[in-house]
Amino acid sequence: MSSVISISKLAKHYQVPEREAGLKAAAKGLFKRTYKTVKAVDGISFEIQPGEVVGFLGPNGAGKTTTLKMLSGLLYPTSGGVSVLDYEPSKRSHDYLRQITLVMGNRNQLSWDLPALDSFDLQRAIYSIPADDFKRTRDEFIEMLDLKDLVQKPVRNLSLGERMKMEIVGALLHKPKILFLDEPTLGLDVTMQKRIRTFIAEYNKRYDATVLLTSHYMADVEALCRRVIVIHHGRLLFDGDLSKLVEKFSAFKTVGFTLSNPVADLSQYGEVVSVDGLRVTMRVPKEKTSAVTTRLLNELVVDDLTVEAIPIEDVIESVFSVQKEAME
Repeated sequence: MSSVISISKLAKHYQVPEREAGLKAAAKGLFKRTYKTVKAVDGISFEIQPGEVVGFLGPNGAGKTTTLKMLSGLLYPTSGGVSVLDYEPSKRSHDYLRQITLVMGNRNQLSWDLPALDSFDLQRAIYSIPADDFKRTRDEFIEMLDLKDLVQKPVRNLSLGERMKMEIVGALLHKPKILFLDEPTLGLDVTMQKRIRTFIAEYNKRYDATVLLTSHYMADVEALCRRVIVIHHGRLLFDGDLSKLVEKFSAFKTVGFTLSNPVADLSQYGEVVSVDGLRVTMRVPKEKTSAVTTRLLNELVVDDLTVEAIPIEDVIESVFSVQKEAME
């Protein structure tokens, strides 16, 4: 199966002026300015197959948004090769732009003072969508996101979550094959996040769309993505199954148990993370989990015991920590 997204040694570097503090340095900078090179993206390579939903992870400043902008044609790469649907994004051909969309959680594309329905009509005109197809798709998306009572309100009167759902509908009316989603659930409450995740999953299923998703909410990644790509300082750290990422970097399990009576010293069983009354949370090496839980049940009076994997947020943080230590 041929890849729909293929990038090879992709890089984006910026020349940024810099100077020391103080009046003397400011005066010197008027005549001789010095620059430093910032490597926003530094030679990453990966391929994505049709229909995949891939999580694109990294801390702030890792290069995620810069990569999405190069893939959507908003930025020219400094070097490297990039191909999406066999097009070169930076050429921004009409045929290419009709098949992709870029949704950014902190950007608005709808007219602020108009009802969303009017902005949807503008999208129909921009993409030359036949009237019947447009109405069918629009009504389908409105029903999927439960927006029927909101589409006639001015956008400025909508809540953040309602506005984000409208933005997604507007961005998908032309039924793109490739979705670049940059923090689509940013700042939303748990209910809104879940509704948008469900919609993205359903869109992927109905239209066999390929999705590249960035998010700081690990619930988004866990719900939608089997594969994740992790970058840091513009470099690729990991590319593979989410389960393998957890297996590779999560060396511990979380053991929670409730005691009938308080116990003074539990350090012999593992690292005590928290104690809330008789409820104890402990971190135990993965390979010792079975032995430790057996000891706890045999040696203490335990009313309840649970064993859980380390949260995915902690796994991702450990990836960054390992890379930071390696760089230092």
